[in-house]
Amino acid sequence: MVEQAQQRGLLISPWLLILLGQIALTVGFLGLWEIAIRAEWLPVYLYGQPSGIAKKFVTLLADGTLVQSTLVTGLESLIGFVIGCFFGSVAGLGLWLTPRLALMLRPFIVAANGLPKIALAPLIIVWFGIGIESKIAIAAIITFIVSLMTAYSGAQEVDQDLIRLMRSLGATRWQTFRKIVAPATMPWIISGLRLNVGFALIGAVVGEYIAAKQGLGYLVYYAGTLYDLNAVWVGLFALMLLALVLDYSVTLLERWLSY
Repeated sequence: MVEQAQQRGLLISPWLLILLGQIALTVGFLGLWEIAIRAEWLPVYLYGQPSGIAKKFVTLLADGTLVQSTLVTGLESLIGFVIGCFFGSVAGLGLWLTPRLALMLRPFIVAANGLPKIALAPLIIVWFGIGIESKIAIAAIITFIVSLMTAYSGAQEVDQDLIRLMRSLGATRWQTFRKIVAPATMPWIISGLRLNVGFALIGAVVGEYIAAKQGLGYLVYYAGTLYDLNAVWVGLFALMLLALVLDYSVTLLERWLSY
C-alpha cells in the first residue's frame, strides 16, 4: 500500500514535511509574538512587533537602506572569511610539515586562540581606518585562528599507522602529506569553515559597531540608539539570512570536494 501510494505521489516527501514544519514553527512563533503585543502582555517598545517589523522591512527595502547594508556586511564577511580560512588552513597544515616550528609556535597559538579576538577591534580600526578594510581585517583575523587550529588538530589526528606505512614504503614527508594527511584533514577544515561563518559575521558586525557609516551592524546599532526595535529586528533577520547563505555556500563546497 505504501509503495502504491508513493508511486501515485500521495505521500508527502520527508523534506517537504520538514519544510512545512519549519514554516509552521515560524508562523506560530510570530503569531504568538503578535498576539502577546496586541494583548499588552509584552511592551512593544522593548520587544518590537511582527507587523511593525514587516512594515519597517518594506520601508528599508524601498529606500535601498536594507539592500546596501546587507551588501556591505556580506562583502566584508565574505572577503574576511575567504582570506582567513584559506591562509589559516594553509598555515595549520604547514605546521604538520614543520613539527619543530609547530612546537616553537604552540604557546603563541594557544595564547592567540584564547585571546578574545574582538578585543583587537579597536587596534585594527586605528590601523586600517573606519572603511571596509578594517571590518575585513577583523573577520579575517578571527577566522584565521579558528581555521589554523582546526586544520592543525585534524592533521594531528590522522591515523599514525597509515603514516608509518608510507614511511616504510620510502615516501617523503611531503608525499605523505599530499597522499594521506591533506585528504584526511578535509573534514576538519570543512568543520572549521562552518564555525567561521558565524565568526566572520561577528567580526564584520563588531567592526561596524565600533566605527562605520554603513552595514547591518551600523543599522542595528543606530536603530538601537533610537529605540527603534522593529528596525533592529530587520537588521538581525538580515544577518541570519546572510549566515544561511554562507553556510549553504560551505555545503556546496563540501559537495564539490567530495566528487
